[in-house]
Amino acid sequence: MSASVALLPDAGPLITLAYADALDLLFKPGWPLVLVDMVLHEVTRQQTPTSEKLARWVEANKVSVRTTRTFQHYQQTLAAEAVGVRKSNLGELAIQETMNDFALEEFSLGQPRKTGVFLFEDHKIARASFLVPDNCRKISTRAFLIFLEQKGWLASATEIERQAIQAGRNFSSLRFPPE
Repeated sequence: MSASVALLPDAGPLITLAYADALDLLFKPGWPLVLVDMVLHEVTRQQTPTSEKLARWVEANKVSVRTTRTFQHYQQTLAAEAVGVRKSNLGELAIQETMNDFALEEFSLGQPRKTGVFLFEDHKIARASFLVPDNCRKISTRAFLIFLEQKGWLASATEIERQAIQAGRNFSSLRFPPE
C-alpha cells in the first residue's frame, strides 16, 4: 500500500465498534479516518442505541467528514419533498464515490496516490459486484480486528466481538477475506 492510506468505515463497523465501546480502534493503524457525510447521517439520523454515542465520538475526535455528491443529492431530494426518497445503500454509494475520487486524484499533478481502505460489515459488499478501484481495499470489521490483533495493537479481536454482541449488536458472521 502507498504511504497515503485513509480508512473509510461504513455504518456497520461504526455501529459494531460503538456497541463494543471500541471506536478508538479505528485510529490504531495511524491512518487518517475519513467518514463520508452520508454514512455519518445514516448512523445519527434516527435515535438508536449508538446514534448519540457516535455523534459525540465524531465531534470529540474531530473526525474528518468528507462531503459527497451522493449526500448532497439526498438532501436536495428530501428538500424537494420527493415521494419515495431512496435511503438504502446510500452510504455505500458515497464511499464508492470517495474511492473513485481517490483513483482519479492520482492523475492530478502533485497529488500522491491515496489508498482507501473500505471497512464494511455487509454481506452484499463482500460480493464482487461492489467496484473497488485498484488503489483501494475492502475489509470486514472482523478482518480489521484480526489485523489489529496481529499487529499487537489489540489484545483480542474475539473480545471486541464478544463485547459488541453482549451489548446487543447482531454482529455479522461474515468472514472476509475468507479464511
